[in-house]
Amino acid sequence: MAFPGIHHVAVTVTDMDRSRDWYRKLFGADPVMDEKEDAGTFHHAVWLIGEGQVFGIHQHVKPSSKEPADELRPGLDHVGFACKDRDELKTWEKNLNDLGIKHGGIVEASYGAGLSFRDPDNNPLEFFVLGHAP
Repeated sequence: MAFPGIHHVAVTVTDMDRSRDWYRKLFGADPVMDEKEDAGTFHHAVWLIGEGQVFGIHQHVKPSSKEPADELRPGLDHVGFACKDRDELKTWEKNLNDLGIKHGGIVEASYGAGLSFRDPDNNPLEFFVLGHAP
């Protein structure tokens, strides 16, 4: 049996209104769902991205910490969004600049190239293209 693909990723945020607006600008769309979970322990907003993939943000009623995200602690290191080629990666660099989102510039590696940036809660995100530079 083949291992299934990733359906969704959700990151925790401290301020739903601030993060919803930030991700709305990044994705260029409103969330397809934005509601409190039935048990009332968290509020979530989700977007459909790519083909059949979902990205969500959660704000918990009783968070265990107010510390910003940190990829050096156990847990999520980063979320990578796939680009089809380096031209698309360069377009995303321009889009981030236009949105006023700080980033680390395109960084080449032996296995591909990435463009890293962070959301308002310091959650690390990246646009990535696999393969060697032409």
